[in-house]
Amino acid sequence: MKFVSTRGKSPAVTAAEAIRRGLAPDGGLYVPDALPVFSASELEALLALPYAELSAAVLERFLPGFSRQELLGYTKKAYASFDDGAVVPLHALGDKLWTMELFHGPTCAFKDVALQILPYLLAASVRKCADDHTVAILVATSGDTGKAALEGFADVPGTKIAVFYPDGGVSDIQRAQMATQGGDNVLVLAVRGNFDDAQTGVKDIFADAALAAELDKAGVVLSSANSINWGRLAPQIAYYFAAYAQLLRAEAVAPGERVDFSVPTGNFGDILAGYFAKRAGLPVGKLLCASNSNNVLTDFLRTGVYDKNRPFLRTMSPSMDILVSSNLERLLYLAAQDGERVSEWMQALRGGGKYAVGEELLNLLTDEGFAAFFASEEETARVIRAVWEGKGYLADPHTAAGLSAAEQYRRESGETRPTVALSTASPFKFAAAMLSSLGGAVPENDFAALDALSAFAKTPVPAPLDALRAREERFKTVVEKDEMRESVRNWLVK
Repeated sequence: MKFVSTRGKSPAVTAAEAIRRGLAPDGGLYVPDALPVFSASELEALLALPYAELSAAVLERFLPGFSRQELLGYTKKAYASFDDGAVVPLHALGDKLWTMELFHGPTCAFKDVALQILPYLLAASVRKCADDHTVAILVATSGDTGKAALEGFADVPGTKIAVFYPDGGVSDIQRAQMATQGGDNVLVLAVRGNFDDAQTGVKDIFADAALAAELDKAGVVLSSANSINWGRLAPQIAYYFAAYAQLLRAEAVAPGERVDFSVPTGNFGDILAGYFAKRAGLPVGKLLCASNSNNVLTDFLRTGVYDKNRPFLRTMSPSMDILVSSNLERLLYLAAQDGERVSEWMQALRGGGKYAVGEELLNLLTDEGFAAFFASEEETARVIRAVWEGKGYLADPHTAAGLSAAEQYRRESGETRPTVALSTASPFKFAAAMLSSLGGAVPENDFAALDALSAFAKTPVPAPLDALRAREERFKTVVEKDEMRESVRNWLVK
C-alpha cells in the first residue's frame, strides 16, 4: 500500500512519509491507493481484543511499514491516561441506541483518541524517513483539536507546535485550555475571523514554496495535526471497531449484524474514519452525517452541490461551525478515482465557493451508506433537554446533534437498526449552553457555569477542566488572517 494525493499531481509515498508531510505538495490529502479488508476470521479475532491491542491491529493494516508490536507500544502509552478502561465506552439510552463516549482523555474531547498517539507516530515517521529536521506542527482548530494537539506535542523532543483558533469562535473553556498550555515548544494565536479563515491560512502556509525553502535552510519541516494528516485520521478508525466489539460482548447485536453510526462532524474526518472501517469489513449500515445550523454538508449529501456561500453561524456546538470541510476531499477522490476532477472541484471551491459533483457520484455516495441531517439551535437544545429528562444523561451540544440525526433518520426511513451516536465532548466543556438548554440560570463566568452544571446534574466537574482555574494564561495575541504566515516565520526562523 502506498499513499497518493487526492489531486493526483504528487508522487506516491509511504505511510511514514504521508504522516511526516501531513499535506501533499500539490495541496491534496493523502489516501491509501488500496484499502485493507479484514476477513471474517480476522474480524472475529480483532473484536475480542482490549482497546490498545485492537487499535494497534487496525493501525497495522492502515499504516504499512509500522509493525504490530511497535504500534502496540504506542497505543498502550497513548491510552494509559484515559479515565475509563474501555477508552471509548458505550452508554445505553434504550431503543437500540447508544452513545460512544470519546471524551475520557486528558482534554475531554474525541480528538484525544488520535492526538495522544500522533506524536509517537510522527516521531517514528521522521526516523523512518531518516530526517533530522525539527518538525513544526501547524494546527487550525474550531475548539477541540487545538488543545488535544497541544497536550500531545508539548515538550516532545524534535517538534514545535503552533495552534490558530478563531477569536471569539470557541467557548471560554476551550480558549482557556489553549491559552494556559504549558511547554517550551508551543505557540497559540487567535485569528480575527472564523475557523475557515484559520484553516485556509494554515493550508496557504503549507503551499508556500518560498517559506518551505527558508524553513528547510533553518532545519525545519512543516507538518499537521489536523485530520488532513493521515496519522490523525487513522487512529479514529479503530474506535468504530471498538464500538461494535462492545455491542457484541453485551449481546446487543449478533455477529455480522449491521450497526448505524451517527456522527456529529464539521470537517468530515470523524465520519470518514467510519467509512474506512466499513470498507475494511466492519458491518456498518448507515453513516449519518450530523451537522448544526452550518449545514453545508447536509445540503451537499442531499443535492451534490457544495456551496459555502452562506452566512457563517456561531452556534452552541462550535466544533462544527465549519463551512469548508477538508476531509470531504478524500471521500470525493475515493468515489471518483480521479485526481484531476477533485482538483477542479477544489479550485472551484476556492475561487467561487461552490462546486457540483453530478447525480452519478451523488448516487454513489448514497449507495455507500451516507445520509445527512442537521439540528438547529432549537432542536439541539430540545434534544439536550429530552435526553436529560428521559434518561438522566448529559449530552453535549455536538452529541445532541448526532442524536437528533439518528432520530430524524429513524423517523424518515422506518429503520430501527442498532445505532451508535458518537459523543464527541464532555458536556462540561459547554456548560453555559448546557444550562441554557436545560432551563437553568446561566452565570456570566464559564467557570461558575461549570460549578452550576455540576450542582444541577450532581456530577463532578472533570478534573482536567477543574484544574484550569489555577493555571496562568500565557497566550493572548490576536493576529489578522494575513499575518499568520509571518507569525509562523518569525517563530521558526531565528
